[in-house]
Amino acid sequence: MSSSGPGPTRGVVWDLGNVLVDWQPHAAIAAGVGEDEARRFLAAEDFDFVAFNHGPDSGGSWAEAEDDVRRTHAHWAEHALAYRANFELSLAGEVPGSVDLVRELHAAGVPQWGLTNWSHELWPHAPRLFPFLDELLDGVVVSGTEGLAKPDPRIYALVAERAGLPPAELVFFDDKRVNVDGAATAGLDSIVFTGAEQAPRDQIPTGLLAEYS
Repeated sequence: MSSSGPGPTRGVVWDLGNVLVDWQPHAAIAAGVGEDEARRFLAAEDFDFVAFNHGPDSGGSWAEAEDDVRRTHAHWAEHALAYRANFELSLAGEVPGSVDLVRELHAAGVPQWGLTNWSHELWPHAPRLFPFLDELLDGVVVSGTEGLAKPDPRIYALVAERAGLPPAELVFFDDKRVNVDGAATAGLDSIVFTGAEQAPRDQIPTGLLAEYS
């Protein structure tokens, strides 16, 4: 865990995948090609699944991303297609400790936002499967909808604008250091989330809950 430094925090911004929502792409891919092939695909040295996923997360279409795989990595095309076709299976459930904290902060009236790298096309699965996203968060900035993805500094400025708070008054949790570093550069108090078992409640600035209680 790391933080960009102390500040007068008035709101919380949450990454979603593996911070609030347990995201397991292996499960979706395995539904199409089997467990062993899914593991082989995700470990492949000649294919970058993260980059493949990042295109739609940045505003591109899945059809374009999949067509590119057919052209450049035809031997992985079936595996890549299985991900979108079975995407819902990749959403394994809530990350319990984190969502419990979201509920506690919501009850105290603390402003909370989501900031997620997620494709526009696949986003509707999230609020349908996880009602807390609509019920407990004041809004979610979805990268694929905005055409901007973390760690682009502009997406952090956008979530601060939507929240109506200066970046320095927001604390941001993400499980990827590159995204945390991007948020810190944009002026948010930024913390690497390392797991619900490490009680993210302890990382919320002292006094934030008391201020809203």
